[in-house]
Parts: sequence; structure tokens; C-alpha cells
Amino acid sequence: MNDRPPSRLDMLRFLERVQAADLERTRRWIADEERRERERRAGEERRPPVPDWLLELGLNRDAPPVAVHVGGCQMAGKRWKGVPRDVALRALTEGVEACSHCRPDAELGFLEG
Repeated sequence: MNDRPPSRLDMLRFLERVQAADLERTRRWIADEERRERERRAGEERRPPVPDWLLELGLNRDAPPVAVHVGGCQMAGKRWKGVPRDVALRALTEGVEACSHCRPDAELGFLEG
């Protein structure tokens, strides 16, 4: 057994190995984060565009629509489907409520008569 204490050079080489391992771990973390960021951006690019008009659906599939919204309205809730302009207008003429927050009736030029 060697009873002499480690030399200053031995301690510096040990420190170098520890720091090299820390640097490699940090580089792995950076690479992982860069990969996650690429995946997030790719997911955003593949996301379909927000529809221009939304029909908020009732609680079951047989229930009539609850409201008409402008696409992207935060008040639309979780049950909605994107519809073209003519379907949104038809829903309003058939008595489906227009969202009071986003005012699709005004956007569509729909005036109740």
C-alpha cells in the first residue's frame, strides 16, 4: 500500500477527470434540449391551421350545436368542429346562438331580422 498523500499533480488530474465527466453530461443535456426544441417546432409547423369558424357541439352527438364562434375563440370550450362560412351562417339563421365574446354574427355580417 502506498502511504504517501496524493501529489498536487495527482489531485489536478483527478479534478480534470471529474470536470471532463461534468462537461460531457452538460453537453448531453444541451443535445437533449436541442432535440426537444426541434421536435416542439416541428409539431407546431405540422399543426393544422385554426379554422375560420367553429360550431360548439352539445353534450352528445345527437344534440344540436350550442354556439357559433370565430376560429380561435377561447370561449369555444372543448367540443367544437371547424366549419366553412356557409355552415356557420346557416347555423345562425337556424337559431344557434352566436358567441357574445367573439361575435361571429358581426364578423359574418349576419343581422337578425
